[in-house]
Parts: sequence; structure tokens; C-alpha cells
Amino acid sequence: MSTQATSLAEKMVFRKTHQKVGRNLFVTPANSTNRHLSYARIILNQTTPSVSFDNGSRETGLICLSGSAVLSVAGASFSFGQYDSIYIPRDSRIDITTTASVDFAEFSCDVEGRYPLQFVAYAEISKDPKLKFSTGKPGQSRHLNICLGNNVQAGRLLAGFTISEPGNWTSWPPHEHAKMLEEMYVYINMPAPAYGLQLVYKDTDYPELVVPVREGDAVLMPAGYHPNVAVPGHNIAFLWAMGAHREKEDRQFGVVNIQPDFNQGGSGLEASRK
Repeated sequence: MSTQATSLAEKMVFRKTHQKVGRNLFVTPANSTNRHLSYARIILNQTTPSVSFDNGSRETGLICLSGSAVLSVAGASFSFGQYDSIYIPRDSRIDITTTASVDFAEFSCDVEGRYPLQFVAYAEISKDPKLKFSTGKPGQSRHLNICLGNNVQAGRLLAGFTISEPGNWTSWPPHEHAKMLEEMYVYINMPAPAYGLQLVYKDTDYPELVVPVREGDAVLMPAGYHPNVAVPGHNIAFLWAMGAHREKEDRQFGVVNIQPDFNQGGSGLEASRK
């Protein structure tokens, strides 16, 4: 690998973020290619059953990946199960407690405005065809879940998760949205030996970044097309989070530019915009 490619990967690829207990901050604008978006993982158990923190000038989104917990913020308490999520405004004190274990993904963005606190139950997402839908032709079939999208008010942050059919491509056809949004993927629900390949590129002939991805890995997409693919017999599954460059104005899901050679049947994201 060239020195340039190595330097790029160091700021775009973060490995095994699911292995540390407590609240651990992995990606920030200071250590990555991101301008706005940060990512932390909060893993609590009986040895570390609680955590408290302030989010300062950053709006915050949390998605519960497994387990259960109670989160308290602004005098209100919320009980979480798998895939429940919450949007928390800036300048908030956040307390999380579990009686067993819990795993949260935390995404945040710097914002000027303060937007409403909102809990999003996954049971409600599952009822909304704009927030939970399947898309893609054979070889690219996947299931999308929009946790923090048009259903919440926010300044920059969008987040959700995608699960492919075994051996399929996702984020297909290849698309990009760099003028409006930066993005990152965090891989979940991919127990060994499952893995996938993630591409991020502007050069459509010879992609600049092609990396294997496994459970807990994170890959950033500051610009360029970013499809990925699962190995045969296994799913590829990932959280996706986006940070809008212009607060509020650029916070739009599904507005993408498709790679011209593959622009033959839409982006597959149309259901989110109906």
C-alpha cells in the first residue's frame, strides 16, 4: 500500500470499536476526515453499569444495538430495548444505567441550534414504510431502517442501519452526496467468520480505498462513491450516520448522485422520500 493510501486509511478506517467497556470516543473531526460527525460506543454491564456525560455544543443521537437500559436527560427517563433510539439536543446532561448489559452507538454533530428531545421506539419505525423498507434487485437486496431522519427535528445528524441479504451488495448503485453530507458506516451483527469489503472512491476505474470490514469496524466517507459487499453466505450489516455540512439546509436523506455508469433504475432510496 502506498504512503498516501496508508495515510488516508488512518483517518478513514477505525477497527474493533465494539470491544471496550464504558463510553469510548473513537471518531472526531480532530482525528479523522470528518468535519462535523463524531462516533462513540457505550457498552455497559454489571461491572460498569452506568455512565454520565455532557454533550456540550453537540447534538447527539443514540441507537441501542442490544440489551436494555434507562436513559435520563432533561428531567425525563426513557427505557431502551434493541434498536430504540433517541435524539438529544446540545447542552444536555445524559445519564445511562443498566441492570444487565447494553450496547449503544453514539453519534454527534456540532450545531448552533437547539432542537427538541425525541425518543424513537423501533416498534414505531417498523410501522412506517418511509422509515423501514426493503429495496434492491437480486444481488443488491437490503433492508433499511431510518432511526433519526425526517421523523425528528435536528441540525445536522441523520442515522439508521442497513442489513443486506447474504452475499449481496448494499449502497448500490454507487452514489455520493459530498456537497451536502459526510457519512460513516459502523459494522454490526457480523459474527465471525462474516466479513465484507468496503469501497470509497472518486476514481471509478481504480478505487482509492478498498478495505475488508468486520464486526465493530468503522469506515468514513468524506467524499466519493461508497458501495460495499458481503461475502457469500453472510450478511453485511452496518449503522450509517451522516452529518450535514450546512445546518438544517443540507440535512436531507436520499438526495444522492449516482455513479453515471450504473444510473439505470434509481437509487433504491426513493421510498424514504415519498
